[in-house]
Amino acid sequence: MMSKINFLTVFNKVLAGIFILMMIVIITVLIIGVADLFVDIRDLVIEHKIRSGYLEIIYDVLTLFVMIELLRSLAEYFNSKRLRMTFITDAAIVFVLREVMIELFEGKIDPGHLYGMIAFIVALTNCRVGSALLYQRNTALAQRWGSRKSTMRYFLRMAVAASSRPAIQSAMAA
Repeated sequence: MMSKINFLTVFNKVLAGIFILMMIVIITVLIIGVADLFVDIRDLVIEHKIRSGYLEIIYDVLTLFVMIELLRSLAEYFNSKRLRMTFITDAAIVFVLREVMIELFEGKIDPGHLYGMIAFIVALTNCRVGSALLYQRNTALAQRWGSRKSTMRYFLRMAVAASSRPAIQSAMAA
């Protein structure tokens, strides 16, 4: 006798397994990155590689920040069962800032490229702020009106009530 396969459950379990593997890889990379950071600090102190040593330390620290942001977004997935845009945009902002800081430190950035990167950071920041405001609004509505289903029912009832008013019906007919 064949039992029914719930594909949604299988999909969620496979997805959770993939995210766990990704978290293990990122944690492993973080551990290796911190070890590499200590090796770079040792090289800076022992071998007196001031310029290249500082540059390597800056690369490593900024890369670790990007990895931490990615890890935060994956950890949030297990709390809410969805990827929040705020953590993803945080990781993107940190990555772009990393690139700008490295290029500025090396002195290899031209003004047009810098302006483009700044515009990209501003766009990412606007997405981040917008998604945070939208999330807060949705959370406040859900707390005020109950679950999301009841919130949607409320707005549907309001839309139906508004469309049943004579003034709106005549405006819609015109």
